Amino acid sequence: MRRPDDMFDREAEWASLSRFATDDTPGATLGVVTGRRRQGKSFLLEAVCEQTGGLYFQATEATAAESLRRFGAHLSEHVGALAPLAFAGWDEAVDALLRLGAAGPATVVLDEFPYLMKVAPDLPSVLQAAFGPRRPRRTGSRTRLVLCGSALSVMGRLLAGSAPLRGRATLELAVPTLDFRLAREFWEVDDPRLAVLLHAVVGGTPAYRDFLRGEPPATVDGFDDWVVRAVLDPSSPLFREARYLLSEEPDLRDSALYSSVLAAVAGGATTRGGIASYVGRASADLAHPLTVLTDSGFLLRADDILRDRRPVWRVAEPLVAFYYALMRPVFAQLERRGRAARVWPALRPMFTSQVLGPHFEQMCRTWVTDFATPATLGVDLLGDVGHGTIHDHAGRASLELDVVALGAADGRRRRVVALGEAKWGTTLGTEHLNRLELARELIAATRDLDTERTRLLFFSAAGFSDDLRARATADPRVVLVDLDRLYHGA
Repeated sequence: MRRPDDMFDREAEWASLSRFATDDTPGATLGVVTGRRRQGKSFLLEAVCEQTGGLYFQATEATAAESLRRFGAHLSEHVGALAPLAFAGWDEAVDALLRLGAAGPATVVLDEFPYLMKVAPDLPSVLQAAFGPRRPRRTGSRTRLVLCGSALSVMGRLLAGSAPLRGRATLELAVPTLDFRLAREFWEVDDPRLAVLLHAVVGGTPAYRDFLRGEPPATVDGFDDWVVRAVLDPSSPLFREARYLLSEEPDLRDSALYSSVLAAVAGGATTRGGIASYVGRASADLAHPLTVLTDSGFLLRADDILRDRRPVWRVAEPLVAFYYALMRPVFAQLERRGRAARVWPALRPMFTSQVLGPHFEQMCRTWVTDFATPATLGVDLLGDVGHGTIHDHAGRASLELDVVALGAADGRRRRVVALGEAKWGTTLGTEHLNRLELARELIAATRDLDTERTRLLFFSAAGFSDDLRARATADPRVVLVDLDRLYHGA
């Protein structure tokens, strides 16, 4: 199958779907496609159906009877029936799908599958029975059925634990957001500084550019006007997008509590204790909300690599973080026409400290994970990458490390591959080098970790002092990463 010309990236996802849809092996197969909203899942699946002559059905919020009736009408149109097909239940409908693959591979996509599950909760069990390993209707069919949905908590349960469909799927495909390098290409931004600013607001969600129907700012100088126009203006489709995303997740029933948790994390209260203090609940009461928000893709849990059982939480979607950190506290003002241009200058410093700074740190961790070469890190196989904290008893302080990278767990003493400092608006110098060297010494003295060949990484959008540049030139274990290297180098 030829990847559509108007499809940006998604080579790996397209290849996986192509193999699944064109597999001529006897026996109907089941696939599951997930991913956060606006990532292009439906675009991918519609393109597959177009090229294979498959059936694409997108469910809507409707009653059980209407959903089944709509599906019957859609299937009738697909097969050219003279009258709409009527099914007494989903067991009959699924068997009709299996008959589509009697003569060869037949692609079928049930998009927005959680809507169907909501009104037909027995549907996964129906599919389990229909796709039984030795069931003649399955073995005699080559139907390639794909279930797709954006409600991550719902889709995540389809194949988990004792769920009916566990062990039935031969394809489990997650469609991720575009990484920061691909996002820059997609938005067609040449200036890496502007690319970081845009990514801190809209992330790597492809649909947001289509939402805006306009070009990104041409220069960094135009960024502030773009934010006012594209995000803070009440007529912009991004103005309420974060609220819509939250309301569309079925597991988030206590919207006030979940909103408060997201506001706490976006505002810098990233530990369970800090979140509990912000929302006014006992720490133990937050286990369920934090789990639900994590399973739903709104939060990311990040464990402190140097301190066991010390997790922090981060908002996963940049636009959601932007909304809860900056827009939500002044939403009533922003709703008044023309007020955004007056409010944004007051929000701009908070954007830098609460949104841009933490986002830049995460980009640097991503660079270490996905783009740094073995020559840069001094190791062929990388293990965990995250943040870390080490206590300096002599100085009576804790050193927070923006980047900590460990080697793979291979049964031997684990190696600290790299320690890193990431600062958006600070020129890094030898004082920052001294800090990382101290952290390296403390880790060697207090942790059972090998720091003998640890690289010291420095990430900055503001540059580096001459002394630090000289040290990096003389010592390959000192690595400087500016914005150009972040986007183009390894």
